Amino acid sequence: MDWSDLQYFLAVAQCGSISQAARSLRVNHSTVLRRLQRLEEQLGVALFQRLPGGYALTTAGEALAGQLDGVAEQIERAERQLLGQDLQIRGSIRLTSTDTLFASLLTPLLAGFRQQHPGLSLQLVINNSFLSLTQREADMAVRGTNRPPENLVGRCVGRIQTALYASSAYLASRPATLALSEHLWVGPDDSLAHLEQATWLAARVPAEQVVARSDSLVGMVECVRQGMGLGLLLCPLAEARGDLLRLADADPALDTQVWLLTHPDLRKVARIRALSDFLYQQLSADPRLLH
Repeated sequence: MDWSDLQYFLAVAQCGSISQAARSLRVNHSTVLRRLQRLEEQLGVALFQRLPGGYALTTAGEALAGQLDGVAEQIERAERQLLGQDLQIRGSIRLTSTDTLFASLLTPLLAGFRQQHPGLSLQLVINNSFLSLTQREADMAVRGTNRPPENLVGRCVGRIQTALYASSAYLASRPATLALSEHLWVGPDDSLAHLEQATWLAARVPAEQVVARSDSLVGMVECVRQGMGLGLLLCPLAEARGDLLRLADADPALDTQVWLLTHPDLRKVARIRALSDFLYQQLSADPRLLH
């Protein structure tokens, strides 16, 4: 027997009518009738007498109600106990993100969250490729992407901007009238070919002018700081370095959405929900992102 069918049976037994049972269960009248009929067909007995004044238990119905006496309360009590344990926010969360987001946005927030929940431990996986949340390589991900995976659930907290930067030392060694295509450049390598920066660079700058490539956007910032060339850098990373100069306004076409992601099976786990809500609240108000 399906426990949910038994819940409908108990509701009708307690209320004495289909309409009152429907109101108590917050479903429509026909749903109660259908579930009750299914249970009677499965058991092969009539559980109620249909009377003008309502529904009365048959002998078989009274026997079933007696067997179920107290079961609903036991199940509800177990649910409350388990939920109460879960709401204590303890255990561990395996969070994956990129070096870029850890370095520019996440680490101070995670420290604050840990102070609020000392019974929680964080396993931080810094990885610039997507780990599989379906295979539980991580519980949550914070990712910069304009195309989040369709098998995950999540929320966008804002957009991170990209602009053109150079070091003052590099600019001092080049004529002010030099065209962009004639400058030396720092760019992403093939592992980051999916980024808009990579597409922009390939369309405008000859490959031989790109003198350094990195699989890390943090690495690109450091190369530009050392005067190796111009670079399209994430604004929160570049602006935190006082020795970099922004050469143009951020291009909206290069904006990247920042997503909090998890597997659908984990989104109601209290510790996952607590971290997701905390990060959403903090990042949604972060002035370094566009909202």
